[in-house]
Amino acid sequence: MNPIRKPYAIYAITKHGIVIGERLRKSLGTADLFVSKKLSDQAPADSLSLSLPMDSTLRETFTQYDCHIFIISVGAVVRMIAPLLQNKKVDPAVICVDDKGLFSICVLSGHVGRGNVFTQIVSKALENTPVITTASDVAGTLTVDILGRDLGWVLEDQDRNVTRACAAVVNETKVLFVQECGESDWWPKDKPLPPGVEYSTSLEAADPEKYEILLIATDRSNIKQTHPKHYNNSVIYRPKSLILGLGCDRDISFEDVRSGIMTTLDENNLSLESVRAIASIDRKHDERAFLELAQAFQWEFLTFPASELDRVTGIVSPSAMAMKHVETRSVSEAAALLGAGTDFLIVPKRKYKRTPESKNLTVAIARIPFLPREEVLIAKEAIRS
Repeated sequence: MNPIRKPYAIYAITKHGIVIGERLRKSLGTADLFVSKKLSDQAPADSLSLSLPMDSTLRETFTQYDCHIFIISVGAVVRMIAPLLQNKKVDPAVICVDDKGLFSICVLSGHVGRGNVFTQIVSKALENTPVITTASDVAGTLTVDILGRDLGWVLEDQDRNVTRACAAVVNETKVLFVQECGESDWWPKDKPLPPGVEYSTSLEAADPEKYEILLIATDRSNIKQTHPKHYNNSVIYRPKSLILGLGCDRDISFEDVRSGIMTTLDENNLSLESVRAIASIDRKHDERAFLELAQAFQWEFLTFPASELDRVTGIVSPSAMAMKHVETRSVSEAAALLGAGTDFLIVPKRKYKRTPESKNLTVAIARIPFLPREEVLIAKEAIRS
């Protein structure tokens, strides 16, 4: 959900609609119920007044809620919301419920706006029939434009090739999913891949001309340069796969840390969008620049005691100075390794100073390991046996 929006707005303009709306509001828990002024004597005491026609109210509320639930006919709602629509990236979900409460119908923003999810929630609350018409949901196949979203994955470009990829998946043409990083449960682990979809962990082994589209989960930022044919025929996903280990002089500036991270990512062809967390020694838990950075980019900030950092395997550049001052042979490398749960650094410690007057920063990067789907299935069968 959008953190700056409220969750639900419910609109009722009939006496039956009020009953349905109040039932729904109680079930959802966090919803505003708007009731026609003409029925104010039948409206719950804490409902909001709704003037008819609704145009002026909707102009105020449309961007303030994640989901709008109209207990009004679909045709009427379509006419009312049409002037307010922008694009699927920002439009909220719109659901219609009939006056008898028999159907919950997803009208707008089924995927990106989570309309289909909201429709299922509303349908469950009202114990009625959900009506969802997006082809991928009806077919039970991949939803290209929101794949991995619940895991924190983001599309590199929400427009490039997405429509073509959606059509390829729905039409069951040849599609290759290439996974270089990220969680393995982007598709249910015990469920076969949809018809037409193949799976690989090697971009180098893939022939882009054999497939209608490639779906690539990667934290590499230079595929356009290294694999132009693959890139041109692909949709790129950015899983949250990278842990940045940081060490610094006390009271380093935000800009020095930000610049050091950006430079390190850029030099190693890694995507900023794939960073999951920053990590350091526990005595840095109050380092202002780290706290501001985590807040600015919505990253986790992990800290570990020196005793844990010193036991980590995979450290490439142990430091006698670190051992002397903080009682561990590594801070940035060990924190990255420990945060990622691995013993391999994709970027060993890099020392950075933005200017001669800047304070010292060290950056190391580790990638969170993942089990390829074949290994997941094999492991699951082993557990069952």
